Amino acid sequence: METIIEPVPKDLLMAELTPSRFLRDTNKAGNKLYLVGQDAPNVLREIGRLREIAFRDGGGGTGKALDLDRFDTDPSLGYKQLVLWDPDAEAIIGGYRFVLGSDVVPDWKGQPMMPSAHLFRFSRYFLKRFLPYTIELSRSFVSPDYQSTKNVTKSLYALDNLFDGLGALMKLYGSRMRYFFGKMTIYPSYPKEALNMILFFLRKHFGRKEDMLVIPKNKIEIVDEVLLEGIFTEKSFREDYRILKAEVRKFGVNIPPLVNSYMNLSPTMRTFGAAVNDEFGDVIEAGLMIKFDELTPEKTERHVKGFRIPDIFKLFRKSK
Repeated sequence: METIIEPVPKDLLMAELTPSRFLRDTNKAGNKLYLVGQDAPNVLREIGRLREIAFRDGGGGTGKALDLDRFDTDPSLGYKQLVLWDPDAEAIIGGYRFVLGSDVVPDWKGQPMMPSAHLFRFSRYFLKRFLPYTIELSRSFVSPDYQSTKNVTKSLYALDNLFDGLGALMKLYGSRMRYFFGKMTIYPSYPKEALNMILFFLRKHFGRKEDMLVIPKNKIEIVDEVLLEGIFTEKSFREDYRILKAEVRKFGVNIPPLVNSYMNLSPTMRTFGAAVNDEFGDVIEAGLMIKFDELTPEKTERHVKGFRIPDIFKLFRKSK
């Protein structure tokens, strides 16, 4: 396990978070969102540092001095970073890495060169019908300093602020993109019984028996299905959701925050099972896909409506 690098000086970060990279203000807590690429090396380095700290704290991570890979650093792969910034503390709160499916290139097997391809096999139908219109999300994180009670207001809205960023991406790329594809991460320290319940719940309410669009390579099988069917007896998502929250609490945990947020984002979210990521501390990754125009009305109103694309990004959008 390598020692994590020292923090990047704030003045170097601020020099790269320029007005031309500013995307939007958050709806809550007074934070700001930026888009950066490989031409912001100091911001990338700090993102890599914070990601490794956050993921190690949860029981995952790369074990390296910082979490940056070729998808972060190789401009030919087309990845960018959505950065959540605290202007008061002059610190990065969190972020997402993303790529437009239309920019993804296939490898020699015909599979897309994306981080999720290590975990999932994509059907030809998905590659033709969905990927060109899909934004892949990966490496979502919130800095540990914003997961504690030390800064209640900023911590409370960190995930909500990141979803403001996703709403901005929907507006920015909505003329060409229609879906998000991503992963929900659960750490290996999470109780296996509670994990089993979550995977069963996701399959029941967001899975499709005939769905072979995306297939986990190292799939985690759900066990004791008869027992779980006797626990989750309700037809509606809301009623079963109440049962799930109560059941996982019996093991001394809650539903992981990002999993909980995605569950409540869209009633038509599709999930594809879960796999073990052996390159990232054996974390459990559950695949999901969300259609932009099928968010709940509440989430659309909160994160998408009212956002105006900055002029600089209008030009950027047309040039891509």
